[in-house]
Amino acid sequence: MRIPMTEYLEIDLETERWRCRRCAHDLGPARGNYKEGTLVYDRDPTEIHRPLIDPGRYEFTFAPDPAWCRILEFYCPGCGTQIEAEYLPPGHPPTYDLQIDVDALKAQWAARPAGTVIPLGRDVSAEPLRVDERNPA
Repeated sequence: MRIPMTEYLEIDLETERWRCRRCAHDLGPARGNYKEGTLVYDRDPTEIHRPLIDPGRYEFTFAPDPAWCRILEFYCPGCGTQIEAEYLPPGHPPTYDLQIDVDALKAQWAARPAGTVIPLGRDVSAEPLRVDERNPA
């Protein structure tokens, strides 16, 4: 069973692997950092945040200084979907932002009845998971 974890990431509980939700590309072990399986673009922040005032006249322009900030963008190697972006000081390693207890997740989903529906999409209410009586698996 594949469990959605973010908008573009899921965990395949049978193989214990991170997968892209758009193309199902394998991104690495679910007990590790999914970012290790992505393509990374180390972006200059001035490409995104242009100075608000003339940098020729002013030292501080309300734009991030590349000497103090970088933007890391993480993309799926299979389909090119941007999975994550983060602002970090230069030299800082990518953050390990999702550490999942895979054993607990497996136990939680094993206890759920067959036909459990995973609500997906932006228009879905925050109701708890339910069992679809019409389509038992």
